[in-house]
Amino acid sequence: MLLLGIETSCDDTATAVVRDGRVVLANVSTNQDAFHAKFGGIVPEIASRQHLALLSAAVDDALGRAGMTLRDLDGIAVTAGPGLVGSLVIGVASAKALAYASDLPLYGVNHLHGHIFAAFLERDAEPEYPFLALLVSGGHSQLVHCASPVDLRVIARTRDDAAGEAFDKTARLLGLGFPGGPAIDVLARSGDPRAIAFPRHQAERDSLDMSFSGIKTAVRYFLESDAGRAAKPEDVAASFQAAVVDVLIDRVDRAAARAPYQSVVLSGGVAANQGLRHALGAWSERSGMRLLIPPPALCADNAAMIAAVAYRQRERVRADPFSLVADPRLGFELGIG
Repeated sequence: MLLLGIETSCDDTATAVVRDGRVVLANVSTNQDAFHAKFGGIVPEIASRQHLALLSAAVDDALGRAGMTLRDLDGIAVTAGPGLVGSLVIGVASAKALAYASDLPLYGVNHLHGHIFAAFLERDAEPEYPFLALLVSGGHSQLVHCASPVDLRVIARTRDDAAGEAFDKTARLLGLGFPGGPAIDVLARSGDPRAIAFPRHQAERDSLDMSFSGIKTAVRYFLESDAGRAAKPEDVAASFQAAVVDVLIDRVDRAAARAPYQSVVLSGGVAANQGLRHALGAWSERSGMRLLIPPPALCADNAAMIAAVAYRQRERVRADPFSLVADPRLGFELGIG
């Protein structure tokens, strides 16, 4: 089954051609960081205009790299939500037009599901269900119980800032610019994670929820103190990152003890963070739990993951080219049936 994937939920214009939800024949992504960096964050109007300018060429590029034409495809998968509404509209409208003109099935995919199934790309075998997914992206930090490809249930989430948001805001405090997450990851590698005792969020006994606003605020107050002004930026970055990672590992460990999981999937943009990857890898060795993490290139928003979802969810996400609409608040759960 050959699917063209289209992803425009935020600021990356991405297209891909994927066979059987696993083999990536082409994966194209145009980064917009240079357009947004001077504003310190993503400007929705700029993002949607760039998608409009780039998407047609990105589709042609992916098909060309895969040695395909639209006639060779078995369907088109597109991110329907959640995300920035202006960005989503460009991708959805383009996918609808292509599907209608080519008489191809259309699949409207949840962007967050894409991050989970990105871990299955370029692998020979998938984990057995149920498995636990830790999804950490720019706007989301959540644990997901995955009972089947169409039965995905959020069992924990952040109560305020997501981990990715905390990284970006802390990077701004350190003067590292945008995007902040990768900059902190690099700086932290030369710092001491034990130099500063930033707080770790402690959840209630029966809760797996997370909170990262307190860590961010603690960094701010520390940097405004005499000790903070004398501290090495790399030590601040390393200590902050260690605090975030400790919370995430704690919640994974507690969730893994509550259900018969055989494996854990780490996904989302923050899954590219080397500190988190190494810490979860060490936890995996201690616990004996299998760990699946996409390569860094597939942790960021990409269209291959959207095709991977469509392949697995099939008729549950099949859409009418005339009626599919972009939904910036698309719900996460499909449920059973």
